[in-house]
Amino acid sequence: MGEPLTAEQSVELARVFKAIGEPVRLRLLSLIASHAGGEACVCDLTGAFELSGPTISHHLKVLREAGVIEGERRGTWIYYRVRPEVLASLSSVLAPADEVTA
Repeated sequence: MGEPLTAEQSVELARVFKAIGEPVRLRLLSLIASHAGGEACVCDLTGAFELSGPTISHHLKVLREAGVIEGERRGTWIYYRVRPEVLASLSSVLAPADEVTA
């Protein structure tokens, strides 16, 4: 059975939920997570949206600052990957406590 969140954990997780609570960012997260090799270049993401490059970059920055994704520069491109430990912590918060059977 899981323990309730501390005040600090609640603040951190609320920041993550706020970041992924925007439809474009949620879709970006999904595209990155489902991309071959578990990472995607910005060049792989921009074509999926009718948004400007700077707008996509802004959304990626919000996800990165919330700790949901991380990026690595390779030449002129940045490759993003999902941080699985962050998604695991979100999942554990959303999972119901184990039911105790008598």
